[in-house]
Amino acid sequence: MINQSPYLRVQRNFPTENIQSLTVEIDRAYVDTAIKVNSRTIGVFALGNQLITGEKYYLTGQPNGQQGLRQIYTFNAASLNFVHNLNLSTISYFSRIYGSFTNGTNWYPMPYVDATAATNQVSVVITPTNIVITAGSGAPTITSGVIVLEWVSQF
Repeated sequence: MINQSPYLRVQRNFPTENIQSLTVEIDRAYVDTAIKVNSRTIGVFALGNQLITGEKYYLTGQPNGQQGLRQIYTFNAASLNFVHNLNLSTISYFSRIYGSFTNGTNWYPMPYVDATAATNQVSVVITPTNIVITAGSGAPTITSGVIVLEWVSQF
């Protein structure tokens, strides 16, 4: 089976002889456009709001996919353990946990992995209530950053 992607054909021939045939074809064109636009990944990253990503996950063979959601959080050196305000009972699983942080000079990926020393790493853990960022003893100093959580909704 070939999975369909949100491809929209670039040309459509509309009938010119019959207004009813034209109406049907215009309706089809609109439905095709709406389906394809709503099937793409949505590139909106807004702070403080849960946003639909446009991703659908078909994990258990169900005919209707589970919706992907995203939320963005900022943090600073004083707030490395903060409330996420998510109801984990409505989340099937987190599909992505990522972000970045700075020490005021350089930027680092989140989580940060140092290839030479495990004590230089920065981890991110999602607890039932909080996002917990932990820096190892040799890790870069965290002055500020952003965390992006993406998850699959059960609804």
